[in-house]
Amino acid sequence: MNKSQQAKFESLYRKHVSALKRQGKAEKTIDAYSRAVRRLSEFFDANPAEITQPQIEAYFDSLIRTHSWSTIKCDRNGLQFFYEHVLKRPWAWVDIVKPPQIRSLPDILSLREIERLINGTRELRYQSFILVAFGMGLRLGEVLNLQVADIDSARMKVHVRRGKGKKDRFVTLPQRPLEAMRRYWKTHRHPRWIFPNGRTAEERRVATTSMDRGGVQKSLKAITQSCGIHKHVTPHTLRHCYGALLLEAGVNLRAIQEQMGHECPKTTALYTQLTEATHQDTGQRLNTMLASLSLTWGA
Repeated sequence: MNKSQQAKFESLYRKHVSALKRQGKAEKTIDAYSRAVRRLSEFFDANPAEITQPQIEAYFDSLIRTHSWSTIKCDRNGLQFFYEHVLKRPWAWVDIVKPPQIRSLPDILSLREIERLINGTRELRYQSFILVAFGMGLRLGEVLNLQVADIDSARMKVHVRRGKGKKDRFVTLPQRPLEAMRRYWKTHRHPRWIFPNGRTAEERRVATTSMDRGGVQKSLKAITQSCGIHKHVTPHTLRHCYGALLLEAGVNLRAIQEQMGHECPKTTALYTQLTEATHQDTGQRLNTMLASLSLTWGA
């Protein structure tokens, strides 16, 4: 693009971001929809306002060969929003045939493998993270966003704020994760975060953000490899383990769905393919399960 075209594109791009924010879109949606416009512009090195319908179809032909279905679908939605709300033009629907969906089951760790992960690192922050993520079935962001005020040790509940879909929920707080959070918090005593960012205790004490997502993901991968565990393990694996092992311990699906914040029961029903279940009390089963871990804590 020449300077004039670039200036026009940047103006339209700002309007796109502004329109997304006005409609209350989530930050991840804003990032994805904005990326869709940038990707189309970069593909043709042109202002999207000047790109023709045949060019858009050719773009999606290329995208299908190089990107995942979720990216393709997201780009189509993002460009539709751009055309309708920024360019004020009707969007000519791009007909894309969805490829056959591969439904693979996630890898699940046993209690002994969870134990190996926790004991396999000498860093207390990662030990605590693993036990908290697994012990309450929380998503990566939900663990990192935990604040001191969210922990209700009197009721043994944790207030998970703005989880998936920007929804709050309360989850059962087992004794072992509570002890882990207390042990780690005492090393930095941050007034707000349970897991503050920073390399040293001094840095964590004055941190303005929580622990880095990417750092946690890379560290968990390294810990998994060092423990000799050959399964595909991510922070979300710990959440799957929570659901599957609770079901195996006898907690009913409805209780697990509530604890995990699943919108649809079908999501929770996934765990029936991984284990067998009966009906038992959630809190009691959680504490019994986690109390069986033999842990060696770092400094």
